[in-house]
Amino acid sequence: MSLPKLPAGDLLRDPAYLRLWSSILTSSFGNQVMMLALPLTAAVLLQATPTQMGLLTAIELSPFLLFSLPSGVWLDRVRKLPVYVVGESAIALAAASVPLAWWLGWLSMGWLYTIGFLMGAVHTVAGTAAQIVLTQVVARERLVEAHAKNALATSGAEVAGPGLAGALIKLFGAPLALLVNAVLLLGSALILRGIGIQERRENRPDAHFWRDLRAGLRFVAGQRLLVTLAVLMGVWQMCHYAAMTVQILFATRTLGLSEQAVGLCYMGVGLGTITGSVFGRRLSHRIGPGPCLVVGYAICGGGWLLLAAAPANAWGVAAFALMLMTFSAGAVFIFINFLALRQAVTPEPLLGRMTATMRWLTLLAAAPGALLGGWLGEHVGLRASLAFAGGVSVLLVIVAWRLPLIRELKSLPEAERESEWLGVEADVRPAD
Repeated sequence: MSLPKLPAGDLLRDPAYLRLWSSILTSSFGNQVMMLALPLTAAVLLQATPTQMGLLTAIELSPFLLFSLPSGVWLDRVRKLPVYVVGESAIALAAASVPLAWWLGWLSMGWLYTIGFLMGAVHTVAGTAAQIVLTQVVARERLVEAHAKNALATSGAEVAGPGLAGALIKLFGAPLALLVNAVLLLGSALILRGIGIQERRENRPDAHFWRDLRAGLRFVAGQRLLVTLAVLMGVWQMCHYAAMTVQILFATRTLGLSEQAVGLCYMGVGLGTITGSVFGRRLSHRIGPGPCLVVGYAICGGGWLLLAAAPANAWGVAAFALMLMTFSAGAVFIFINFLALRQAVTPEPLLGRMTATMRWLTLLAAAPGALLGGWLGEHVGLRASLAFAGGVSVLLVIVAWRLPLIRELKSLPEAERESEWLGVEADVRPAD
């Protein structure tokens, strides 16, 4: 494919990366439908309470805690691209089951809990595989650039997708709108199948599941940067899920927005993603990935505090849209640096175990955050959940900035030499 307007050396000139980017773009449109249709099905059609919304989010997260670590060991032994493709297809089938259950009269919160768990399990394994596939397509020194372009791929969907999703939900209802999500995810899977990757895999005759699992844990525990990032991101994820649990309820019940109006407000997510994608890489290059990470925490926290104090009128609707925009911009600042840092420091044979371990560690507090957000929303008020998320984020910014390891991190670190990694493997082998 000829792309004459792109500068020489642009990642999008690489056929493999272009296919990966196109798949991300396609699935992003589907995810916009899912992001609105599933919680709206629970909140509007099934009249879920804040506690039930928190439980739904916690159930979606529980597979990360149950399966992340063993899936990392398995992924280091298999080809990652097929896992990614099967995962996209499985999520499509799970989404399609919701309108089927609605048509048959079976739809309930129990059904959504089951679907949430199944989707979480697929995301646990296929999501880790997707992150590793990127490192097989893009050179490590260009990972920040690649993550920024990936974020930009989602921005178009995040600008147009919520309005389209809101219109679909208004016309057909939230359950039937999920069929569009299923079709787009199947399209993403078909695009992924065409990527040519020369994957390096070493089949070791002495491989042992539990020893390999311990080696992955030992590697992460031995990297001060990875441990620090895991703690900081764990706190941020707790705040994120506490706020996310109640934001649809706040929009529909406190602000009185219709499903279509919620979709229009969610276009702010796309504007924020564009802003983060355009300026995130530049800011990271100027001040370093560590400080850029802290800026992202501050932007997200400010958005949650703004919505917590917003009035229940037109200004509150504007604050809701602005919160979504600031959150997505801040999240891009966070993740393009967080993902690049952890991938840059890890030898290729350990990428699966490192990614799974880090996802497990960072999401340990996410489910409690969702449950706490739901409890606060039901027993104290929806604003209390948002204020909790924003207030803890402010404390996170202060603590992160006081850490020299983060404040002085101005460039991506080098990966540990594989000879040193082999030493980690040897350390967990039983004595002969």
